[in-house]
Parts: sequence; C-alpha cells; structure tokens
Amino acid sequence: MSNTQNEWPLWEVFVRSRAGLDHKHCGSLHAADDKMALHMAREVYTRRQEGVSIWVVRSNHIVASDPNEKGQLFDPADDKVYRHPTFYELPDSVNHM
Repeated sequence: MSNTQNEWPLWEVFVRSRAGLDHKHCGSLHAADDKMALHMAREVYTRRQEGVSIWVVRSNHIVASDPNEKGQLFDPADDKVYRHPTFYELPDSVNHM
C-alpha cells in the first residue's frame, strides 16, 4: 500500500443483494472520498452483479454500543409485559404473524 492510501479514510461497505431486503456488511476499503469509495466498492464487492444497492459509510462515523454496558442497553424485557403479545389471540386470517 502506498503512503497516500494509508492516509485515506477507512470506509465500511454494505451491499443489498437481489434477493435480500436489507444491506449486509461485506467489507472495508480505503478511499479518498465518498465517490471514490462507492466506485471502489462496486468494483471490489459486486463484480459478479450480486447487488442492487451499495452503501459506503466512513468507519469513524459509525457509533457502536459498549459491550461492557450490554446489561443496561439490552436489559431483559420481563417487566415490560406490553412488549409480549400474549393478551389476545390472533384471528386465523393473520396467523402467519
């Protein structure tokens, strides 16, 4: 890698496949700007036409939860009965829910 590429920001690449509804993270790359990142992502991650949409996001713009705080963030919902649809029965016409 050249010295210039080492200074380029890191971008995360997400691709939505033809069959999928959501974008999946497929890798990272270095690029000078968003246009270059999008172009490089297309060349690297969709060469076989396996995608219909690409997102590129600068890695330093991603905010992540702290694994040490998972208890606070993902506390059990046992005390939140309104989140559990056990109060009623679904009609047969919507039993696929």
